[in-house]
Formats: sequence, structure tokens, C-alpha cells
Amino acid sequence: MQWSQFQQFKTVARLENITQAALELSVSQPALSRSMAKLEEELGFALFERGGKRIKLSVCGRMFLQYIERAMLEIEQGRESIREYIDPEQGTVALAFLHSLGTNFVPSLVGRFRKLHPKVQFKLYQNGTAALVKQLLGGEIDLCLCAAVEEEGIEWTPLFKEELFIAVPAAHPLAKCASIRLCDIAEEPLITFKEHYGLRILSDALLRSANIAPEIKFEGEEIMTVAGLVEAGLGVAMIPHIHGLEQMKIVFLPIVEPVCFRTIGLAWQPGRYISPAVKQFKDFILQEEKKQHSLN
Repeated sequence: MQWSQFQQFKTVARLENITQAALELSVSQPALSRSMAKLEEELGFALFERGGKRIKLSVCGRMFLQYIERAMLEIEQGRESIREYIDPEQGTVALAFLHSLGTNFVPSLVGRFRKLHPKVQFKLYQNGTAALVKQLLGGEIDLCLCAAVEEEGIEWTPLFKEELFIAVPAAHPLAKCASIRLCDIAEEPLITFKEHYGLRILSDALLRSANIAPEIKFEGEEIMTVAGLVEAGLGVAMIPHIHGLEQMKIVFLPIVEPVCFRTIGLAWQPGRYISPAVKQFKDFILQEEKKQHSLN
């Protein structure tokens, strides 16, 4: 059975006339009749009841037509979806990123890209680094914006450095300082992140290097939540100064010893097929973001 036979069958079924169907399909009447007879032979049942020039669908023919129409619709929709998938101007990008990048960085990045490629669609996910890596390895996402990843099967390249500050309540004694050393918070209660979060792993390492074992008051998932608890006076936190925190009554103190920062980069699975739209967005990130952010 061939695709052309199904198209011919639909036309004959609609017109109930071999001669008219042959004209519409631009084939000879004998060729069309042979094609329908061959289709019936391959199926093992009669599709038509024949009587003179006009023919009509048999009971089996009516049943088969319903399945053919649904199948052909599914195939056409599949072809269209694949055309969109392989079209760099109409595909979909599944992008995941850290919570902290969702307030300004990602919206700005996607917005600038869509000005150039307005028909490209995005599926967006927010999570911690460990969960993002799992999504990437599972094929749920195409690209991931996260902190450094050392995982087999994932390639990660740095984009920019993000300075980390000590956030304190506006009324805290340290709030008047122009900068601090990490050891200055040794006796302060700490608001931090859950253990598997990249920012928690990094801050723990920095605190250990300064011989600090802080009293942890709360372990959160999002910077906004952590900052809100700092504002409420529950402790201090080591966080980046992200967009959206300006209205809070907290002070961000630069850390001069040691200098604290985290590196944000782009992760993907090398060797895995990605659509032209995804490749286009990946190239956009690597080219444009490195221009706008210094790695020094």
C-alpha cells in the first residue's frame, strides 16, 4: 500500500465517480481503477460497490475511510511539526535555568533573541543545579543555564561571573561597613540554601576555607525567599545581588577576603541531536552573552 493509493481512495470516495476522480487526480481512468483494485486486493476486502460509472463505498469502505482520514491527518500534522522542528525560525527551545536567573537575565536574553527570531517558541523551566542536570541528562531540556557542572555526558562552558555578597538587615551593625571579610560573619546565624543546590555547595566551600561553621537558621530554594528572611532579621546570607531585591530593607556587603563569586555558564549534551532553532539560540548565547559579560 502506498500513500498515493490512500489519497486516490479518499478522492474516489468523495466523488463516487472514477472518471471525475481520475480528472481531479490527473491520472488515467484505467490506472485509477487498477490502483483501487490493487488496494482492495492488498486489504482483503471490497471498498466499493460498483454499478456503471458511479460507485459508492461499501460498509467496509466507509469504515476504512474513517481510519484513513484520521491516519492521514496525523501524518500531515506530524510532517508539519517536524518541518517546524527543523526550521530555525519556527522551532521550540526547551531552556532550563537557575531560579536567580529568572528575574532579569533570562527574560532579557529570550527577549533579545525573539526580536531577531519572533517565531521561535520557548519551554522554560526553573530549578536548582542538581535538578537541572537531571533534566538535561533525561532529555527533557535542550539547554541549561547554571553554575559549573562536572558530569559525564554534559558539556559546560562559562559565560560570566556573578559576585556574591553578604546580605544583612538594614539595621544590622555590619550594614554600615563598606565591605567585610568572610570571617566577620563567623558568629552570625546563616540563611542559606538546601544542601543539593549549587549555591549552597559553593557557599559551604567558601565558609570552610575561612574556617567558619555557621549556625544555619533556614535552608531555602530561592534567593527571594532567603533575602526575605534576612530582611526579617533571622540571619545573614551569601547571595548574588539580583534584580528585584532593590526594594528590600537589606544591605549587600562586598566580600574582600576572599573574593566570592560564582560562574554562570551554558550546559548541553554533546553528541545529542539538537534542532536548528536550538542551535541558533545556543550560538546566540555563546556569542552575545560573552560580549556583554566579562569573565575577568
